[in-house]
Amino acid sequence: MKQAVSILSFILLALAAAAGARAGEGHVVELFTSQGCSSCPPADRLLGKLIESRDDIIALELHVDYWDDLVHGLAGSWPDPFSDNAHTRRQRRYASLGLEGSNGVYTPQVVVDGRAAAVGSRREAIERLLEGPPPRAAGLSLERGAGSMNVTVSGDSAATGTVSLYRFDLRNVTRIGAGENKGKTLTNHHVVTEVRHLGGWEGGTREYPVDNLYLNEDESCAVVVQRPGPGAVLGAAACP
Repeated sequence: MKQAVSILSFILLALAAAAGARAGEGHVVELFTSQGCSSCPPADRLLGKLIESRDDIIALELHVDYWDDLVHGLAGSWPDPFSDNAHTRRQRRYASLGLEGSNGVYTPQVVVDGRAAAVGSRREAIERLLEGPPPRAAGLSLERGAGSMNVTVSGDSAATGTVSLYRFDLRNVTRIGAGENKGKTLTNHHVVTEVRHLGGWEGGTREYPVDNLYLNEDESCAVVVQRPGPGAVLGAAACP
């Protein structure tokens, strides 16, 4: 009988430990890329492999716009249909912070958890940045409704940050008609198409209602709590 109780206790402890990992949480991996950049397709493919092989990342592909007007000889220029100047500004703000491993503004570049950067096509360097558990200073609970979602953030009252929702396409395939990648067919993953800033967070528990959130089968989203700047990620979770 005592042995049965011990086994039951062990099982309950194991279940409790598993429950400690909040569903959908993960490291935030931001890839700054462009369809006009000839060195970017390997990084785009690597991001796809990381998404397939790891369940502890929140992958966001952010297309910058500074490649859009660059002319590549007779091939001309290629305005990336997913480019957004807001992504360019975000990358430049990261560069101004002097992140670990950062070497200015370039593509392809990966930023992990708002703390460190690496060349987006170097898997070993990125894997090193993903060692250890994801940031958990802010815990997230996401509950989806019909065209809506309720986000609850809770954590240490000493932590402060901003809460943002990132909407993205799961996969895009594009035939490139000009620029450095002319004639290639590129596949992109988790391309960010919308960023909603839900509000600030100053520790404790707070709810953030999200309305008009209609996602088709080719889309998904994630919520990220991050120090202003942008700074270090405090917590992140994929949408259910």
